[in-house]
Amino acid sequence: MALAYESVLAHEFGCKAAHAAAVIGLIDGGNTIPFIARYRKEQHGAMDDQKLRELADRLQYLRNLDKRKQEVLDAIEAQGKLTEELRAAVEGARTLAVVEDLYRPYKQKRRTRATVAREQGLEPLAEWLLEQGAGDPAELAEAFIDGEKGLPDAESCLAGACDILAEDFADDAALRAKLRPLLFREGVLCSEKAGDGGAVYEQYYDFEEPLNRVQHHRILAINRGEKEGALKVALRAPHIDAVALMEDAFMRRGGAPASAYVQRAVADSWSRLLFPSLERELRSGFTDRAQEQAIRMFSVNLKQLLMQPPVRGRVILAVDPAYRTGCKCAVIDETGLVLDTAVVYPTPPQSKPEEAAAVLKRLIAKHKVTVVAIGNGTASRETEMFVAGLIKDMPGMAYTMVNEAGASVYSASKLAAEEFPQFDVSLRSAVSIARRLQDPLAELVKVDPKSIGVGQYQHDMPPARLAHSLDGVVEDCVNTVGVDVNVASAPLLARVAGLNAAAAKNVVKYREENGAYPDRRALLKVPKLGPKAYEQCAGFLRVPEGKNVLDNTSVHPESYKAAKDLLAIFGLSLGDVGKMPPLHEWIEERGEETVARTVGVGVHTLRDIALSLQKPGRDPRDELPPTQLRTDVMDMNDLKPGMTLAGTVRNVIDFGAFVDIGVHQDGLVHISQMADRYIRHPGEVVRVGDAVTVTVLDVDTRKKRISLTMKTG
Repeated sequence: MALAYESVLAHEFGCKAAHAAAVIGLIDGGNTIPFIARYRKEQHGAMDDQKLRELADRLQYLRNLDKRKQEVLDAIEAQGKLTEELRAAVEGARTLAVVEDLYRPYKQKRRTRATVAREQGLEPLAEWLLEQGAGDPAELAEAFIDGEKGLPDAESCLAGACDILAEDFADDAALRAKLRPLLFREGVLCSEKAGDGGAVYEQYYDFEEPLNRVQHHRILAINRGEKEGALKVALRAPHIDAVALMEDAFMRRGGAPASAYVQRAVADSWSRLLFPSLERELRSGFTDRAQEQAIRMFSVNLKQLLMQPPVRGRVILAVDPAYRTGCKCAVIDETGLVLDTAVVYPTPPQSKPEEAAAVLKRLIAKHKVTVVAIGNGTASRETEMFVAGLIKDMPGMAYTMVNEAGASVYSASKLAAEEFPQFDVSLRSAVSIARRLQDPLAELVKVDPKSIGVGQYQHDMPPARLAHSLDGVVEDCVNTVGVDVNVASAPLLARVAGLNAAAAKNVVKYREENGAYPDRRALLKVPKLGPKAYEQCAGFLRVPEGKNVLDNTSVHPESYKAAKDLLAIFGLSLGDVGKMPPLHEWIEERGEETVARTVGVGVHTLRDIALSLQKPGRDPRDELPPTQLRTDVMDMNDLKPGMTLAGTVRNVIDFGAFVDIGVHQDGLVHISQMADRYIRHPGEVVRVGDAVTVTVLDVDTRKKRISLTMKTG
């Protein structure tokens, strides 16, 4: 019964069936997505990690579909009602929705009016009515009168028979398949005020829009408003058209007396059973798609945040702002080691700016600090103004705001307690803020991705689906950058392909007990890290100071011989790695396929090896624009329409992007203001972390809203 998965996947993903089959085999063989994406390109046609994850998810859906088909067939067969026609329909179904429609008439239901009517023996009467032949229904119904069964007269018998017909119509798979597109085309989603939702849901207090045009973020906002009791939501449907379609399906021409009862059953089926069911189903489907879009957007933003360039070679002073409890400060060196900590009180109610300034100046001078990282939480505005005033006469000093979302979650975690047992929770948070600026990826992997705050409605998402998607993003980012096995923390190592939390702890423990790893092969000595795990992780782990320069590249150990042979072709050796002329040009002159055959690898692998030899220790984040550092501060009241400012994109959503312009309150660039051309999605123009130039359109200080434009015209 199983579908030819490779054929279905090849069609859906626009790849060759052989490539899809190879991916299926690799996944079933226990290979990780990062490993497949990087080191098996010839087998799958160089798909990227995102496409491979989507293919893997779709493969799981198809397998679940086949499993559900078998469950349905077994259940119907157990009832003795499985026909060859029904079997073929179930086996040929392409979606779970179709399978459930086919199973619906045979599914055990709660006790309904139709159930009672069947128990009363009215099914023959219902079948006769549906035939709509000659004869008087009332006379025929008299044969079913039975006071003991609750059928005192002919009308009650006919009513029961109509209940049976109504439920049969509602369970008809072909009918449901016709009504869904009708509702999708003609349905209108409506919402109105139901409670006090304040200004948050004001735009939905008298809202209606064709169902097929409602944007995803509106679906999620309306759902949340309904859940909170602020909105009453309904689907306005083309009832007349739907009933007409049902009458065409079940009523016969000729005006038989029974037809009036069939018509009554049709109307009842639509209003009482079918429409409520399809309304729930359609809204659920739209919610699922909106959630998937929100998860995709969250994933894109998370990837861009994690891949922000690190601030290297600087001693950083972090300030975690607060009012009553004071600002917690931590200084870290270029490697992330904590050098010093302090607590100062420049903000109310203590308000000791002179004393705080003296402490920070001492820390800055003592440790040669050049950057101050300020958390963007409570009291950050006052703290920013204080720091900006403090450093304005200090040449070479700058500051930046750091998104501290999730820092408190990390600082209170068991992991943070193990990492900094000597610090209290608030000081751990300051250290985390500093390290987020120094190396966003290494620090943010310690935080649950859902807590990082670069998505919308994340608390309304299916937790397992969201976690699966975000965990995949973190894994891809970590493996794209690579990890120094001799300095990486256990949480970072746990995100490396082939390693889990237990294996990562073993890697760190072995390092602590035996000293730095001299090469990649030393990983095979780590307890419970077997050959398969080594195969998956080795290429993503770096040994910068190792004996073999290839251990500091993304060349996999399985390709070391090929790398050496490639160098030998051009009269080079391992000593030339990182210092040679453009190797790819030499390869192109001889012909990529010829060189690939000579060294025994595919063309894709050859290209990757050449790039790795050219740039050992390459970090793709270094090629991105650097973090914007500031020396002054502005207030929202300073903003005027027409002002042009530099900003940093903090979050990208379906209808625009939020940009930090240095006034504590992010401004919104609506999608209509993002470009001088038409764009379908903000992601076409900006990404999290981008440095952009914006112009102020409007400032509403009461609502704390700033409208910006990126248009040049």
